Amino acid sequence: MPCLKWISPDGPPQIFPIYKKIVSIGAAGGNDVCIGGDGIADYHAQLVFDGKDFNLSEVDPDGPLLINGKKKRRGRVLHNDRITVGKTDLVFSLYDEAQSDAGSQTTTELSGLRKLYEFSQRLMDLKTVDELLEALMDAVIEVTNADKGFLVLVREESPRIAVARNLNRERLPDDGRHLSDSILERVMATRRPLIVSDALNDTHFKSSQSVMSLKLCSVMCAPLIAQGELLGVIYLGNDNVVNLFEEKSLDVLTVFAGQASLILQNALLLDSLKTGFDALKKQVDSDRFGNIIGSCATMVEVFRTVEKVASTDIGVLVTGETGTGKELIANAIHQRSARKNKSFVVVNCGAIPENLMESELFGHVRGAFTGAVATRQGKFQQADGGTLFLDEIGEMPLSLQVKLLRALQEKVVIKVGDTKPERVDIRVVAATNRNLEEEMRRGTFREDLFYRLNVINIHLPALRERGDDILVLAKYLLAKHSAEYSSKVKGFTPNALIAIRKYDWPGNVRQLENRIKKAIVMCDKTLVGCEDLDMLPESVAEIKTLSQAREDFQRRYVLEVLERNNGNRTKTARDLGVDPRTIFRYLERETEAKAPAEG
Repeated sequence: MPCLKWISPDGPPQIFPIYKKIVSIGAAGGNDVCIGGDGIADYHAQLVFDGKDFNLSEVDPDGPLLINGKKKRRGRVLHNDRITVGKTDLVFSLYDEAQSDAGSQTTTELSGLRKLYEFSQRLMDLKTVDELLEALMDAVIEVTNADKGFLVLVREESPRIAVARNLNRERLPDDGRHLSDSILERVMATRRPLIVSDALNDTHFKSSQSVMSLKLCSVMCAPLIAQGELLGVIYLGNDNVVNLFEEKSLDVLTVFAGQASLILQNALLLDSLKTGFDALKKQVDSDRFGNIIGSCATMVEVFRTVEKVASTDIGVLVTGETGTGKELIANAIHQRSARKNKSFVVVNCGAIPENLMESELFGHVRGAFTGAVATRQGKFQQADGGTLFLDEIGEMPLSLQVKLLRALQEKVVIKVGDTKPERVDIRVVAATNRNLEEEMRRGTFREDLFYRLNVINIHLPALRERGDDILVLAKYLLAKHSAEYSSKVKGFTPNALIAIRKYDWPGNVRQLENRIKKAIVMCDKTLVGCEDLDMLPESVAEIKTLSQAREDFQRRYVLEVLERNNGNRTKTARDLGVDPRTIFRYLERETEAKAPAEG
């Protein structure tokens, strides 16, 4: 019959047989398992058998509940799992155990359980995994009267000694000279604990070369298993006494092995997280181009273009949607040029009022206009010898475009209110999220200025077009801002990564970064989920069938060619090599699509 064992520091363990499907645990007298202690609620938790598994769940949400040292609201419990209710430890057993009292408890079992309790109390004080494992080996050697003990790790089926201790709490050489290979292999193969009372006369092992050469007497081993995976083996030995270890000793060792399994599992998880972080850092470093992260084909082509144009003073126009990193590209051009030791000056043409734009660019003299109380240099003069980045150039008013063109052609500027020209040596990089060719057709952007700026065009792809760059960027930004905000957040859930990859990201990298910042601040867990990113299933862009995608592209392309032909349907049909009725069909669909929205 399954049972719960209460490990009391003040007396012998108390056994609670589990004979009901639902067993209540708490301090009140009406509970099936009535225990006292700090932090235990009247009705604290319940153990439920569903016909297959035992599941532990909280009843009082304010009562602390841990399974094997991990805080849980609900979880499955296995044989020898440690349950912490408040500050009291219980051990769950699937097998029948006789009700014991102080007179019937053997010294070994009582001492072992007390030692386990003492070791559990020490866990919070020890800092490193090595310290934890050495303390565990010292405790188990002391309680079993072994004269030496080893903790053997099994990684990729190859055993390695991680801890080797003797009765005096001293380290032993970890070269394996004190271990029997045949006994170790048996435990690893069967994954079951084992006692060899007199190894030299044991039927299975007396012919073993390692047993004979080591002249072994008593040996006891227990596997370390977590979630079905063999992590290692605890190996205890005494070369002087035969029949030293009994079944009760093996029970104590099995409980200690459960503790060691938890420690090792956590250590391996931390090691895995560290390895993953190091791999991410290595990937980010390899994908980094200055302050830009990316390795997709389009970004690699952008980086190649930047390398080629950086060493010249040729005009560069950076285009792309808002938030794609146009300023970062302009800065990368500057940092790779001969002007890198001079100023990199940024002008946001969309953020400056039209009446102040000329003064901002070229400067002004005292008294040039109301409020001009002193002569002031403009951005052109500040960038002399360096690079001037004109962001959102498409927002510049027509009246100023003429003066900008003259400054670019002659490399001369005149302050507002002055007549004296000043020579400037600058390299201009411009950027816009507008279609300047369309602006030229509308007459809102000068054609001569466009060709002056657009000698080389660098187009930045939208984030949704950059493939797995999205995931690398998301992980990098999470690590960066999690450290900045001292957050416990360490990563994304698998569903969150899928949602990030599928989302359309109209705001591009800027939107991604803001979503991640918010998630880090608001998330209560260690992994960011879809709900933390405000990315519910309906917010993820629908995946269209190939025929739908083809139809959408054809419609957009027909309308684009029709616009280029000033609405001439016959010429458009001839250019596209289709029947004119096809053009009418697409126009009718466009009209039908707009009608409900307008209505």
